[in-house]
Amino acid sequence: MNISPFLSVDHSCDEAWQWTKKLLLQAGLRPIQTFDLHTALVGLQDCPCPNHGKNECDCQMVVVLVYGSASEPATLILHGNDGQTWLSIVNNSLQHTDASIRSAIERALQLNPSE
Repeated sequence: MNISPFLSVDHSCDEAWQWTKKLLLQAGLRPIQTFDLHTALVGLQDCPCPNHGKNECDCQMVVVLVYGSASEPATLILHGNDGQTWLSIVNNSLQHTDASIRSAIERALQLNPSE
């Protein structure tokens, strides 16, 4: 799957998700978290990270459905590690994202995450 980030922030994925959720709600969009990598891995022991091995892994991925005025939600992916998070909107031949909701998400998140 080819997903290109449209935004990168110098914060952990969990911090970036809280910031993202706040801004999307303020913009009148409805974000619903559907996946959290940390939660998915809770029951797994000895699962090495491809980037960090078994120690001090801060890799995280959060998948969010963002609802707006379009008939279908947009899928927003936050992927982070080492204090950096990249945000991507899925838009490909398998899942087309309406341009209006894509623009609304991008506009809502074009602020500085430290604000």
